Amino acid sequence: MERERKIRIVLAKPGLDGHDRGAKLLARIFMEAGMEVIYTGLRQTPEMIVETALQEDADVIGLSSLSGVHNYFFPRVMELLHTKDMKDVIVVGGGIIPSEDIPQLKEAGIAGIFGPGTPTGDIVQFIRTHARQRN
Repeated sequence: MERERKIRIVLAKPGLDGHDRGAKLLARIFMEAGMEVIYTGLRQTPEMIVETALQEDADVIGLSSLSGVHNYFFPRVMELLHTKDMKDVIVVGGGIIPSEDIPQLKEAGIAGIFGPGTPTGDIVQFIRTHARQRN
C-alpha cells in the first residue's frame, strides 16, 4: 500500500509584523493534524515566501498578518504564484483582517480567510479539503 504524501504548508509572516505566537500555535496544530509545516519566520517578503513554497514543493501557503499589510502582501503573493505557474498552491490568510477587506482578498485569489476565534479544526478541515491531492 502506498503511503499518502503529507500536505506541505508554508507558514509566513509578511511585512514588519513582529508577533508570531498565533502562527507558531497553528504550525503545531497543523503538524499534529499530520501536515508537514515549514515556518519561514518573521519579516518575510512576498518573493521570499513564494520562493520557499517553490523550493519546498508546498501545497498551501498560510499568511498571517496583524499589522494591516494584508491588502498589499496577500495579493502580491498571488501575483508571484501565477508568475511562477504555481496556480495549484492554495493561499489562506489569517490574523487581524477587517471584514470589509475580505471580498477584495478573495477576489485576488486567497482561498480562505480565518480571523481570531476561528476553530482550529475548521482551518485544518479547509486545508484538507482544498489542498491538491498528491501521492
